[in-house]
Amino acid sequence: MYDTGERAPGPAPMTILWHHGTPNVGQPPEPLFPTSDRLGVRWIGYDRPGYGGSARRPGRDIASAAADVAAVADALDLERFAVMGHSGGGPHAMACAALLPDRVVAAVAGASLAPYGADGLDWFAGMAPAGEAALRAALSGRAARERHEAREAAEEEMGFTETDARALAGEWSWFGGIVRAALAGGTDGLVDDDLAYVAPWGFDPAQMTTPTLLLHGTADRVVPPAHGRWLSERIEQAELWLEDGEGHISVLRHAPAALEWLAERASR
Repeated sequence: MYDTGERAPGPAPMTILWHHGTPNVGQPPEPLFPTSDRLGVRWIGYDRPGYGGSARRPGRDIASAAADVAAVADALDLERFAVMGHSGGGPHAMACAALLPDRVVAAVAGASLAPYGADGLDWFAGMAPAGEAALRAALSGRAARERHEAREAAEEEMGFTETDARALAGEWSWFGGIVRAALAGGTDGLVDDDLAYVAPWGFDPAQMTTPTLLLHGTADRVVPPAHGRWLSERIEQAELWLEDGEGHISVLRHAPAALEWLAERASR
């Protein structure tokens, strides 16, 4: 578990449970610390099963994140908190908002997938070749996904744009360290994540009644923007920020404003 509470002694105006992407570990997003320090945010993070310090849990679904977060929050005596996730962390953050409505005050899901098989959504349309191939392999089961993982994909096949490359070389170079940490013990967490994305999630985003911000780039080819649009049409209190020309990583330049959005709702 990760806790930035020591950065700002005393009660924090807002605590955010961070949900990491695939493959990452749960270290809270350091590039957002200047904004979160100004807002008085306390970040809590944890490694999903199969990553970092967390034991693998074969067959886990997206909804299982809610029980994990409830256990973390109980251990820290946190009654109310916000959730925020990027990429594969988006569905896990939404699971908490849907299944812990009395505890989650607001949610942000950046560049998030929609459920596989979602009615009215061509799920793979616009997805870059490497990501599509990995997720199609997951549809064929664990063995197929593990065989696929032996293949290395070029960065452009993954769907990263030029703006993503600049972000990864600059402010969001932080991702390099957490990806290496996530893969240091193998690929179990990554494979289990992909299997969960294409299986039933264990909740319906339409259940969500929590104020939710969906942040997506129009140039995202890792998770195409149609996923964000679909979610925004199903979640009653969703607000969609569709950022022109931004990719999967570069859209995070708008994350400080998303923190401001969270802080405003947490104070209500």
